[in-house]
Amino acid sequence: MTAAPRSASAPSRRPRPIVLVLLVGIAAVVATADQVVKARVVAALPEDVPIHVIGDLLIFRRVANPGAAFSLATGATWIFSIIAVAVVVFLVWFARRIRSVAWGVLFGLLLGGTLGNLIDRLTRPPGFGVGHVVDFILVPWLLPAIFNLADTAIVTSMCLFVLLTLLGRGIDGSRRTGKAAD
Repeated sequence: MTAAPRSASAPSRRPRPIVLVLLVGIAAVVATADQVVKARVVAALPEDVPIHVIGDLLIFRRVANPGAAFSLATGATWIFSIIAVAVVVFLVWFARRIRSVAWGVLFGLLLGGTLGNLIDRLTRPPGFGVGHVVDFILVPWLLPAIFNLADTAIVTSMCLFVLLTLLGRGIDGSRRTGKAAD
């Protein structure tokens, strides 16, 4: 018995090695850069003292964030650790289904950013699973929040998610056309 030939338009279900390498590479670069920069920030910047880098456009102000964005849910730090572990496990499991380079970049940014903040929650004071995330970038004219490189990667991945979805690009490399993409 032979397998029926696959049509030329049907995408393969096998993972593309280049996409996996790209995803893992981006995740590693983002998580590493995030941790290296945070270590330098902790060593060089006093906590909660604003350093005006570009006037009031860009300010570095180191804070230890026990919560989520905008310091929400500060008493639930351990929940964010569990959610981050679940996201990392899901992304690692799901990665083999991604065939599109653009989606590989998206998931690499998301994985790297999630790992960067998870490392803080697991290794920084006050303790394992409840560590505070180091935030230091303040752009008051744009956002009322202080954030870090990991947060930037996560937000960039979500912007890319919206763009790819609007363009009808599938994770398998397919592209919706016509009314299905509207």
